[in-house]
Amino acid sequence: MAQDTSSGADSPRRRSGLLRDQVQLVKKKDSNRYEIVPIEEQLSFEKGFFIVIRACQLLSQKNDGIILVGVAGPSGAGKTVFTEKVLNFMPSIAVITMDNYNDASRIIDGNFDDPRLTDYDTLLENIHGLKAGKAVQVPIYDFKSSSRTGYRTIEVPSSCIVIIEGIYALSEKLRPFLDLRVSVTGGVHFDLVKRVFRDIQRVGQEPEEIIHQISETVYPMYKAFIEPDLQTAHIKIINKFNPFTGFQNPTYILKSTKQVTVDEIKAVISEEHTETTEETYDIYLLPPGEDPEACQSYLRMRNRDGKYNLMFEEWVADSPFIISPRITFEVSVRLLGGLMALGYTIATILKRSSHIFSDDRVCVKTDWLEQLNRNYVQVQGKDRLYVKYIAEQLGLEGSFVPRTYIEQIQLEKLVNDVMALPDDLKTKLSIDDEMVSSPKEALSRASADRRSKYLSRYSQFLATI
Repeated sequence: MAQDTSSGADSPRRRSGLLRDQVQLVKKKDSNRYEIVPIEEQLSFEKGFFIVIRACQLLSQKNDGIILVGVAGPSGAGKTVFTEKVLNFMPSIAVITMDNYNDASRIIDGNFDDPRLTDYDTLLENIHGLKAGKAVQVPIYDFKSSSRTGYRTIEVPSSCIVIIEGIYALSEKLRPFLDLRVSVTGGVHFDLVKRVFRDIQRVGQEPEEIIHQISETVYPMYKAFIEPDLQTAHIKIINKFNPFTGFQNPTYILKSTKQVTVDEIKAVISEEHTETTEETYDIYLLPPGEDPEACQSYLRMRNRDGKYNLMFEEWVADSPFIISPRITFEVSVRLLGGLMALGYTIATILKRSSHIFSDDRVCVKTDWLEQLNRNYVQVQGKDRLYVKYIAEQLGLEGSFVPRTYIEQIQLEKLVNDVMALPDDLKTKLSIDDEMVSSPKEALSRASADRRSKYLSRYSQFLATI
């Protein structure tokens, strides 16, 4: 188990106020060097950045020689982005990336996250060289060939600050040499998404192979070896960067329960359109630790004609539009077990029968949702204004439903839960007769503000019973 090597001296009371005042130094036990007093609060990415800069400045003033900073965290958490941000702010520092110390001869069962893969002998030799004021030769590792391809020279930086960045940068073998320990974490779901996108570009792996590797080796290694080390950090940073925000060309969707005919659809789209029908089963997977009533970034596995696709997506409502960045990969059903091993749970399975009309600018779908027992029409496309134009031509204006299907299911389940309450509880909740007689109709007519207040009141009440 990782042990915190912070000073045994009494920690001074931390002052509030300016960020610079949040960083205080304390002398290490049995040493003439200083370290910062650990900050218990988990910091945002931006606040953590400024705290780390301030800590580096203070440590440089009090400690002689090289200041070693360890930046650790799980794959995909944002360690490299954070380190590059610090480097851009202080270009006189040096950065050592632990990935370059991988030793391919030590790979066991394709596990690239095994701590035994790291060539600590060379890494420690480089650290000692820099501390002695000497230039060092650090290895260069190629991920696609899984091999060391050469070396590059790192001189002692003029700032005397060296950052060591990697998943094991706070390991027991390195902690005795570190003046500052920083952890960066992001949460299982977004870390998973970022790791998949990164490895597709960096090593050319298939998404299913990446996710299988994460569930079988990366996540277990994180829980066993990385997470305990992160608890020893002086500064703990939560990186809430959403990987979906960088997606270009999102899909704009307008949805309605108004009935439209095939002839009406064909009248508004190009004569060169295609017409298909399909039946799909969508398995919505709730990310670990997410609130099912607030989650907007489900993973979705779709079964269509016996084939499975995994959809990375997140939607936002810009009423009346639903905006959905999405990337889809073909996978096998065995991947579901790997995702559930990571903590994902099945929120619902939605059966949908669709009649689809598409041209090169827009797609119009009529969907029958078995679970909701009703029809919807959707207009989708990349051009927001054109999607709106087609929807207006179909006479949908004024009937839009700015919710995804999973949100609609959650909403109606909540309403049905309310209607199942005893009469005395309904009275306490101030549920009116209109709502009692036809909750779904009343809910659809209610303003967004009224609906939000009602559901909030109900959720707060449930917390008390």
